Amino acid sequence: MASRLRDAVADHVPLPLRAARWDLPARALGALALILAGGVAWSLVHLWRSQPEPVAPARVSVVATGIRAGPAPPAALPSTGPPASPALIVVHVAGKVRHPGIVRLPAGSRVIDALAAAGGPAQGVDLTSLNLARLLTDGEQVLVGVAAGAGSGAGQQAVGTGPPPSGAGGLVDLNTATLEQLEQLPGVGSVLAQRILDWRAQHGRFTSIDQLREVSGIGERRFTDLKHRVRVS
Repeated sequence: MASRLRDAVADHVPLPLRAARWDLPARALGALALILAGGVAWSLVHLWRSQPEPVAPARVSVVATGIRAGPAPPAALPSTGPPASPALIVVHVAGKVRHPGIVRLPAGSRVIDALAAAGGPAQGVDLTSLNLARLLTDGEQVLVGVAAGAGSGAGQQAVGTGPPPSGAGGLVDLNTATLEQLEQLPGVGSVLAQRILDWRAQHGRFTSIDQLREVSGIGERRFTDLKHRVRVS
């Protein structure tokens, strides 16, 4: 038994050490064999544990939302079309002009633009009483060289007709006068003349000269200057 154990141990001893003498007792050889067997067993266990374990691939669940992504909408491109044309107003130019009728003008045009669109005034028409710089409104009628009829308002302007229409003593009729005719009165500009027309439009007509006091901007002093120059029909 001892000789077999000695031979088994000798098989695991390096060659340089095999030549040495092994005169160990049997108990020492048994202990040495146990140590060697334990080392071999530990090596086998360590080798088995160090082997990689297969890992199952993770399962990824996909939840359908029922929404299908579409292509992104194209970015808005800057407009390359022509710019929008300016707003137009329609004005009726009548009376002593070369081409009376309807004219279409850009918003913000003035009386001088309407006359030019109608070919200009006829020869010999006096335009000194015409406010060429006045702004036009849509639907307005401009009468050139023709007196405005009774009942005309701010939208119907008689221009270039010479002196204001007069009754006895050349007085201006508050119920038929136009904006330009009222502007001929002393101390009356375009703003105050328009207020007189607005009062007439609101109340229908003047029934007495004293009602001028009800127009904003006409005080006692200005009324004194106007009462001998106006009349009511």
